[in-house]
Amino acid sequence: MGAIRDLWLRWKMLRLPWRKRFLVGQDLYGNTFWEFRDQINPGRWRRMVKGSRRATLSSLSDVQISPQWHQWLRYTRYDAPTMQEQAADVQRQAQLKIGARLADERWAARAKYIEKPKPAATVALAGDPLLDRIDAQNDPTQSPQGEKMKNHIESNENQMRKAKETATNPGSTWTPEAWSPGASKR
Repeated sequence: MGAIRDLWLRWKMLRLPWRKRFLVGQDLYGNTFWEFRDQINPGRWRRMVKGSRRATLSSLSDVQISPQWHQWLRYTRYDAPTMQEQAADVQRQAQLKIGARLADERWAARAKYIEKPKPAATVALAGDPLLDRIDAQNDPTQSPQGEKMKNHIESNENQMRKAKETATNPGSTWTPEAWSPGASKR
């Protein structure tokens, strides 16, 4: 059936003077694209697509048109696309999908490096002389300088406590009242 269809398509592509419609080409989905003279503007050619199967009202949205043929239908492209060009575009789209999948995999693998490392728990051994010496150096009550630091910290805490007790906030006793709208002014 393929040879008969090819002959029929070639016959319809011939621009014979008595024909009103001329077949321009077909796409990979089996849709055919046609050109015919406009009745209102005789110098202009109209372009249309016929779906591969008999279209019903519900299946009109199922017709797939490649971007190249869409450009031809909208007069943004002068020449109709060839079958080789359409096949190359399908291959380009397949390679683009593979590249996108690989990029997603690389991005997912990189997320492991971005995550913060979990902190390791350190276990302090009791009776370790090095740790005891470090604790003694950090304890402010063991040295004369530490006594001054401790007194300074306590005095700051006392000052903060007194400031909280004596400070008066005018909004601390405020409570919202019920709102009742007044008469409208016209």
